[in-house]
Amino acid sequence: MTKQQLAPGLAVAPQIQPADVAQLAREGFRTIICNRPDGEAGDQPVFAQIAQAAREHGIEAHYLPAESGKVSDEQGIAFGQLLASVPKPVLAYCRTGMRSTTMWALSQSASQPLPQLLAAAAAAGYDLKGVVRRIANHGRTPVEVAEAEHAVVIIGGGAAGIATAASLLARAPDLDVAIIDPADVHYYQPGWTLVGAGVFDAASTARTMASTIPRGVHWIKAAVAAFEPERNAVILDGCRVVRYQHLVVCPGLKLNWAGVDGLADTLGRNGVTSNYLYHLAPYTWQQIQLLRGGRALFTQPPMPIKCAGAPQKAMYLAADYWRREGRLNNIDINFCSAGAALFGVADYVPALMEYVQQYDIHLRLGETLTAVDGPAKRATFTRVRADGSKEVITREFDMLHAVPPQIAPDFVRVSPLADAAGWVEVDPGTLRHKRYPNVYGLGDAANTTNAKTAAAARKQAPVVAHNLLNAMGKENGVAQYDGYGSCPLTVERGKIVLAEFTYGGKVAPSFPRWLIDGTRPSRLAWLLKERIMPPLYWKGMLKGREWLATPELTDR
Repeated sequence: MTKQQLAPGLAVAPQIQPADVAQLAREGFRTIICNRPDGEAGDQPVFAQIAQAAREHGIEAHYLPAESGKVSDEQGIAFGQLLASVPKPVLAYCRTGMRSTTMWALSQSASQPLPQLLAAAAAAGYDLKGVVRRIANHGRTPVEVAEAEHAVVIIGGGAAGIATAASLLARAPDLDVAIIDPADVHYYQPGWTLVGAGVFDAASTARTMASTIPRGVHWIKAAVAAFEPERNAVILDGCRVVRYQHLVVCPGLKLNWAGVDGLADTLGRNGVTSNYLYHLAPYTWQQIQLLRGGRALFTQPPMPIKCAGAPQKAMYLAADYWRREGRLNNIDINFCSAGAALFGVADYVPALMEYVQQYDIHLRLGETLTAVDGPAKRATFTRVRADGSKEVITREFDMLHAVPPQIAPDFVRVSPLADAAGWVEVDPGTLRHKRYPNVYGLGDAANTTNAKTAAAARKQAPVVAHNLLNAMGKENGVAQYDGYGSCPLTVERGKIVLAEFTYGGKVAPSFPRWLIDGTRPSRLAWLLKERIMPPLYWKGMLKGREWLATPELTDR
């Protein structure tokens, strides 16, 4: 945990972890203020976890969230009022500390000279020039004055963003490319299922962002606040502006923990866990090992979600462990899914159903998790009856693996780039935006109907790279994405049902059936998942090596 003194009695910091609170207590901090909304990133603990740790150490905790780059004057006033009323010293935090610093500066603008505020922020490592411009323009963002301009700007340094940058440079090594992402760490998220089963160590799925960004790419370490596609501009946290000739939007999606009442308050406690968070995947494995009897609930929200098979992957691996330990007969396993089918592609369902029967799993299809009472260990579900009425069902649990509903990031949902559901609106084949021809979208934030997986991004990145360069006159032909997605369903330790399919649920195997029959559990597929895919990800996909991912071209 790094923190900087901003003013007497106030320090600011990037995202803190629950484990950091004990150190803050030892250092004498009496109040924590969170300025970051829940669900911005997969490695982010929810505020309720920070608040619980604070209570345990006698520290006040307050929640005053602001969307990145959209700190309002009203929030600045609220921050100042809160700061004046709480015990000192105070630690305020957000993703990077920028929102906290901005709120503080706005709260003090009437009582301190502007140079003094800027100097204090600069000494703490925060540049407030963007806030100065905003105030001078009476709240209007001055897009005419850009901080930087690049030929290609990529929003997001996840799998899709890094792979696209690498594919672009593999085709045009001298291309001016910038990636905008505020994160310090890049995660191999497909590995979190195996972390939750004790197969991988969590640290093996993480590398520094700096080490994954291709050489020659400019890294703008900031969060995006808004898009101005009519002016070819991106507005950053602090109201800074970056202009582009071509834009690629792939920031991932948002885990909407607030979409399930009470869930955020109990994550990481009371047997409630989720492999969708980096720091909770090890807790999943801990809970699996500790459970010797009782009821285990595994939930899946309505689509779309990231890796639609992940909720049941966690369940199968847990059941396999309990079977190996001789505990399975003592554990009542329930799979409570909002979907109407076990899996969206029917060809893979028979093999999965065999494991459902082997593990004696109770399928609760059509049920959506709506509330969790952690201390009482009760989960509430809603099911829609045939006549359209709703039925509320409450189940007790000893362990709950919960998957939250998922939505596009806030700055995407409210932007001109979004469709009616909030996702980036692109042509499903070319991945070019339907209304802004110099904008492309891919990965989890795009409104394509493919499975939202890293395997999909691996196929999409070369398509975007080729088509963008075609638009610049550097490539011939138009590349087409066929909707390919892959979901390695870990049905037991050592075996996988390798689901591969394109748009419309058409089965699309990468290997001959005699080698890997994706509709049946396979040991070779497990070897692929455990041993081959991680290095292929780090050393292939993120380096612009398009093995089994060369796009098909058409003349149109």
